[in-house]
Amino acid sequence: MFGFSHGGRGRHHHSGQRGGSGGFDPERFFHWIERLNEGEHRRGGGGGGGRSRRMFDGSELRLVLLKLIADTPRHGYELIKAIETLTGGAYAPSPGVVYPTLTLLDEMELIAEQASEGARKRFAVTDAGRAHLDEQAETVATLMARLEALAAQRAQGEGEGAPVRRAMHNLRHAVMDRVKRADASPELLHEIAALIDEVAQKVERLK
Repeated sequence: MFGFSHGGRGRHHHSGQRGGSGGFDPERFFHWIERLNEGEHRRGGGGGGGRSRRMFDGSELRLVLLKLIADTPRHGYELIKAIETLTGGAYAPSPGVVYPTLTLLDEMELIAEQASEGARKRFAVTDAGRAHLDEQAETVATLMARLEALAAQRAQGEGEGAPVRRAMHNLRHAVMDRVKRADASPELLHEIAALIDEVAQKVERLK
């Protein structure tokens, strides 16, 4: 499925590289994980097809993340899940935009890292961050209303495939969160890939 070579269980299938050198290709793996969520920006739109567009620009995302952190200290994965929950599963920003934004907010001294267990960095708002939110209160309210409106729109048009899409989102975020930790060894990545392959095989056998 992903062009990986597993030692035992989780034999891949549907691979276009049978008989090749095998081995783990991190770039292909991360690319596949990102594709699990492809089209997330298009869902909830009224038109058919169309090009994907960002839910927020850079400054807007900074305000949304800052508001959520001001509500309660969070790390990156919790922020992604919080936004996904606020939109009823219609939208979740990718780690590739959330984590750099957190770094920028930290450099701007609007948030500060808290002591926490594990490798995840949990951030809390600073006094400067709260002052910035007060200055941008009207804009923040508009952005949060946009999230709520997207959730309402999603609830109105939610189809039968929603549970599967939600599960795919959860899988994507769980995998991305785990493989980006410092202790993610090649062996662990192979294990994750094997588990995904195993689930894929079970789905194919469903009648």
